[in-house]
Amino acid sequence: VQLQASGGGLVQPGGSLRLSCLVSGSDPDYYAIGWFRQAPGKEREAVSCISSADRQEFYVDSVKGRFTVSRDDAKNTAYLQMNNLKPEDTAVYYCAADPNCVAYKYAIMDYWGRGTLVTVSS
Repeated sequence: VQLQASGGGLVQPGGSLRLSCLVSGSDPDYYAIGWFRQAPGKEREAVSCISSADRQEFYVDSVKGRFTVSRDDAKNTAYLQMNNLKPEDTAVYYCAADPNCVAYKYAIMDYWGRGTLVTVSS
């Protein structure tokens, strides 16, 4: 399974961005897709996860109410809609795949893609 995140960029505080994660390989719609981020000098942290079959959504507290995860299996793509962005959201964002979201909070996922940089600054 291969993953590629895209859609990052520079945005002002309060702005929005939508990240995409294209999943390719064997049975991409089988996998839960997690989103993670790593700010400069900090450890990678979980952001959100969406399961495969029932599309349950999970969020860490810092992004609840601002970020929305979704997926379009017909396009083999998952999305992370980020609204009301804050400077502390600045990071490289990664998507990853795993059979489920059970361990996403610990950043334990089977497959990882390259990240996309999100910079929130005025």
